[in-house]
Amino acid sequence: MPSAVTDAPGRPGLCSTFCRVLGEPLAGTAVMAAGWVVVEQPGPWGAKAPTQSHLDPVFGGAYDEKCKKADVRFGLIRSPGRHADAVEQAHQVFVASTRPGRTWLLGGRIADPSELTDLDLAAVARGNRTAALASLPALRPLDEPIVLVCTNGKRDGCCALLGRPLVSGLAERAPGRVWEANHLGGHRFAPTATYLPAGTMHGHLTVGTAVEALTAAGRGETILTGLRGRSTWTKHGQAAEVAVRELIGELALDALTVTDEGPELVTVRHADGRSWTVPVTSAPADPPRPDSCGKEPFAMSILQTGTPVPGGVR
Repeated sequence: MPSAVTDAPGRPGLCSTFCRVLGEPLAGTAVMAAGWVVVEQPGPWGAKAPTQSHLDPVFGGAYDEKCKKADVRFGLIRSPGRHADAVEQAHQVFVASTRPGRTWLLGGRIADPSELTDLDLAAVARGNRTAALASLPALRPLDEPIVLVCTNGKRDGCCALLGRPLVSGLAERAPGRVWEANHLGGHRFAPTATYLPAGTMHGHLTVGTAVEALTAAGRGETILTGLRGRSTWTKHGQAAEVAVRELIGELALDALTVTDEGPELVTVRHADGRSWTVPVTSAPADPPRPDSCGKEPFAMSILQTGTPVPGGVR
C-alpha cells in the first residue's frame, strides 16, 4: 500500500483516497437489484440501518431479507439537513423497477413502514407496475427521477465525509429530489449515488457531475463520468454495458441490454439490432487496498474489460 496516499481534506488512509490514487476502475461495481424499495426513516442510523435505527428492528431485518430473496434492494432514506427522531405524519417511500423497457418509479407516503409488507415484491422485480400499484394503493407513478446519496458514517467514514457535502450541494440545485441513503455499496468510490428508477450508480461524484447525471436521467439517459453500472445487471454485465457505452458514446438508458453472459464473455445488444461481445475477466488488485475505512488491505478482485467486438446487425 503506497504510504504517500492522503486525501485532500488531510485525512490519510481513507479507502476512497486509495481508490482514487490507484485509479481503480468503477465499471462493474454497482449493487445488483432488479428493483428498489426505500423508505424514509429519520434519526440516527447504525452500520446495519434496517436493524440499527428507529425503524422496528424485527420488521427491518425480516423485510431486508424478503427483498433480497426477491432481487429487490431495500434501504432507508432521510431528507437532507437536520434529522428529527420521528416523522411528523408519514414516511415517504419510493419503489422502482430498473428493467429496460419496464423502468418506472412509484412514490407515496405510508403511516408505518410495516405497510410495505403488502407490496408485491415479485411484481416489482418483474417490472409489473400495475400489480405493484394494486398491492400498495398509497403509491402513485412519478415522472421525475430521484437521487440517493450514501451518507452513513457508521457504515464508512468516507460516506459521511464526502457524501454529506454532496447532498447539501445537490439539494440546493434539485430540491425534493435528493435523499440521504444508508448504504449503496462501494464505500471506496465515495461520494456515491444511485439514480432511480433506472438503478444507475455513480462514484467519485461532484455536485456538478451529480446534477448532470440527474438531468440526464430526466431525459432517459445517463452520463459516463463515474458510471459504476446499472443494478439490473450482474457485475460482469455492468462492466460490459459500460464498455459498450464508452465505445459508441451511447447515453440512452434503455438502448443497451445484456443478453448473454458466459464465464469471460458478455453479449450486449443495442435496440437498433447491433450487438457486441465483451471480454470481462477478474484479477487480484495490485497493490492490495482496503475496501472500507479501517480494514486491512487485501488483493480484492477487480473486473477488467477488453475491447467490445461487434457482432453485426441482426
